[in-house]
Amino acid sequence: MRSISVFGSTGSIGESTFDLLMRQGGAARYRTVALTGGRNVARLAEQARALKAELAVIAEARLLADLRDALAGSGTECAAGPMAVAEAAERPAEWIMSGIVGAAGLAPGFRALAHGTVLALANKESLVTAGPLLMARARKHGATILPVDSEHSAVFQALLGENLATVEHITITASGGAFRDWPMERLAAATVAEASCHPNWAMGQRITIDSASMFNKALEVIEAKEFFGIDPDRVEVLVHPESLVHALVGFRDGGMIAHLGAPDMRHAIGYALNWPDRAHLPVARLDLARIGSLTFRNPDPARYPALGLAREVMRIGGLAGAAFNAAKETALDAFIVGRIRFTDMAAVVEQVLDRLSATGGLGKAPGSIDMVLDIDGQARRIAAETMQ
Repeated sequence: MRSISVFGSTGSIGESTFDLLMRQGGAARYRTVALTGGRNVARLAEQARALKAELAVIAEARLLADLRDALAGSGTECAAGPMAVAEAAERPAEWIMSGIVGAAGLAPGFRALAHGTVLALANKESLVTAGPLLMARARKHGATILPVDSEHSAVFQALLGENLATVEHITITASGGAFRDWPMERLAAATVAEASCHPNWAMGQRITIDSASMFNKALEVIEAKEFFGIDPDRVEVLVHPESLVHALVGFRDGGMIAHLGAPDMRHAIGYALNWPDRAHLPVARLDLARIGSLTFRNPDPARYPALGLAREVMRIGGLAGAAFNAAKETALDAFIVGRIRFTDMAAVVEQVLDRLSATGGLGKAPGSIDMVLDIDGQARRIAAETMQ
């Protein structure tokens, strides 16, 4: 039996992963070492029972008693709190899904790589904040990182058997989010509810709002540069409202390879779960004759300032990605609770980068996870001060 762990099993990525695991045999085929969730005790317990998980961890420490009650008699060990989530990654597993959203997903994924495992990486923040550290750790322990973002999975597949030196550009696509066709003057008044409705994908609230602001794509641009080791100027973004072409790779002979598929995260997850094989997946098949046409356009820099900030982050390098992500997460929290407007988020991030750049510390190479966490904390404090 193949041993697996799923970090963030109750989120949108985790739920899709759970669906595929159950469809492929569940507890009869997989030995589930650990499942972790945020605060949904009932769902985490349900998943743990179905997969006969050895360990279930809830990130909210105050919910430990509730989790123990929900799993009473199951034989599943229970734990709670952020440290318990990170420590769950110390338990060896052959395949690990890193599906926790935000900087909180960095520590578990980083620890898991020490086992020489396959890490299915849906937590883009890990590469954005500590890409060189993560990739070096994977090389040191003989681990394999497989991208689970639909765009990066598409690039990974398009590059199979290709020489990276022959690549002229990588283009990742973006739906444009909830406000892609809104008049610019309406954006400042956009509500959380409006930003939380994605036109194509079914995702969690935070990532859906990040899609509307294009901060999600900004993170993915940085992620592509870190994962594939490509020059930042060769990573491009196109707005593609249909969300059927996930990425394109252009080569020096003028040819391009595109990856198409239905907007369903189970494709990228299933590819990583079954790699290097391709298994039958329960995703819709495209009928190109019925679709008829595909449309593309360049993103408007004024509508999506996050993309310009990502370019600045890649220019600075070092710890800039960690500061960028921390400021973004803090600004997003403030928008969700109504403290700032939708259009204020990019301004907050820009101010944080400016203040930290002035100290000269952002360009330093991340020598340790502690350095990354330190700049993360600084950026969050500055962002909070900026919004006072």
